Amino acid sequence: MATLNVSSLGDYIREQRESAQVSLRQLARTAGVSNPYLSQIERGLRKPSAEILQQIAKGLRISAETLYVRAGLLDERRGPGSGDVVTALLADTAVGERHKRVLLDIYESFRAEHAAGVPPTTTKRTASKRAATKRTATKRSTPTKRSTPTKRSATTRRTSP
Repeated sequence: MATLNVSSLGDYIREQRESAQVSLRQLARTAGVSNPYLSQIERGLRKPSAEILQQIAKGLRISAETLYVRAGLLDERRGPGSGDVVTALLADTAVGERHKRVLLDIYESFRAEHAAGVPPTTTKRTASKRAATKRTATKRSTPTKRSTPTKRSATTRRTSP
């Protein structure tokens, strides 16, 4: 197992927090840790556990694996074929760090779904069409009251010439 590089991990967490425009207090609240403890992690004074890193990752909306790799708790995983995509994305200077992180998270989730044999999820449009069809079918099967036709008054009737 690699040694824990606390200072660069703290710098990375601070960088991710600032790029996400989240205050230290907000991240501490969403991660379920105290403000002083999170501050100490960012300054490199504390070594967070894997569980705390997972909570921080959740608060930052990044993968916990990313923080584990940064902390040296996990070796960077490269599946067959994924290295080319990840390397190209990380080398692209036209894409910001925040967007790179989002794209990598999406890419990894697609790879995980494919590896697990999970069928692609339906789109919101497809789901809403299915729901609308279901509602229409339900309305049709429900008996409705038939109203009796109203009689026209004598003033509104037309007479034939």
